[in-house]
Amino acid sequence: MTTLITGGAGFIGSHLCERFLAEGHHVICMDNLVTGTIENIDHIRDPRFHFIHHDVSEYIYVKGAVDNILHFASPASP
Repeated sequence: MTTLITGGAGFIGSHLCERFLAEGHHVICMDNLVTGTIENIDHIRDPRFHFIHHDVSEYIYVKGAVDNILHFASPASP
């Protein structure tokens, strides 16, 4: 099963990336790194993990089927 997590380099998204990998999913992590940080996901070395540096407000084609989309891309509150 493949799960796309937008905002995946943020606090919540990065923990969800780890959780879904632990459950056996392939994880596509998408983040523009405006409020998320690469340090939140840099330790993930699983071959089922793929990071895409991209803003979700712009169109992108993701090759292959995606079974789940978890949308956590959002500007942080001040």
